[in-house]
Amino acid sequence: MLALLLFGALVALSSAQFQPQPGGRILESPIPMLCAQRTIHQRFNGKGYFFSWNDPRTAGQEVDWLTGRNFCRQRCMDLVSLETSAENEFIKSRIVQNKVKYIWTSGRLCDFKGCDRPDLQPLNINGWFWTAELQKLAPTNERGQNDWSESGGIGKPQPDNREAIQGGAPENCLAVLNQFYNDGVNWHDVACHHKKPWVCEENESLLRYVRFANPNIRV
Repeated sequence: MLALLLFGALVALSSAQFQPQPGGRILESPIPMLCAQRTIHQRFNGKGYFFSWNDPRTAGQEVDWLTGRNFCRQRCMDLVSLETSAENEFIKSRIVQNKVKYIWTSGRLCDFKGCDRPDLQPLNINGWFWTAELQKLAPTNERGQNDWSESGGIGKPQPDNREAIQGGAPENCLAVLNQFYNDGVNWHDVACHHKKPWVCEENESLLRYVRFANPNIRV
C-alpha cells in the first residue's frame, strides 16, 4: 500500500511539472532527431552525460533552470540527478577539474499544485525531489544523507531560502556551487531564474518513449 501511495504521489508531481511556468513557459517534450544526435561527453555507470562548458555550441553560456532542463529534455536527457554518493562525487570532480563555478541539477523544491500534501511538510525539509527521476531527496535535516552545504550567503546551513528572506525570489532550485562561499563543493538552494552552466544526464524513460514512437530512428 505504501508503494502505491508513493507511486501516486510521484505521478501527481510529474503531472504538475507540465503546468505552465511563470511567463507561460512549459516543460518541453523530446525532439527525436535531437535525441539521435545528442552529444555524450562522458559515461558513468552506464549513463551518458553532457557538460555545457565542454561543447563549443554552449561553452560560456549560462541559462536559467527551466531553459537548461528543456535543452536536456529535447535531447532525451534531463538535468542531472545526484542520486548516489558515487554520482555526486563524479559530477563534483568534473566541476573542480574544469574550474566551473556552479551548475544546475534537476533538484527542485515542490512548488506546484498538490505540494500541500502532509508527507511533504514542512516543505523546506521534506519537499525536495529530483524532478528528472521523480525521486524525493532525503529530509534536509538528515545531513548524513545529502550534500547540502553547511554555509551560504548569510552563514546558515543550506537550504536557507536566503534570497526570499532578503525580499527576492524563493530559492526553489538546487545547484552545485564550487567554493562560492568558501564552503567546499556542495548543494545550495538557488532562485530558479538565476543563470548557470548545466549538466544533462541520459533519461531512460524519454529514450524508451522516443524509440517506441519512432522505430525508424536510431536513438
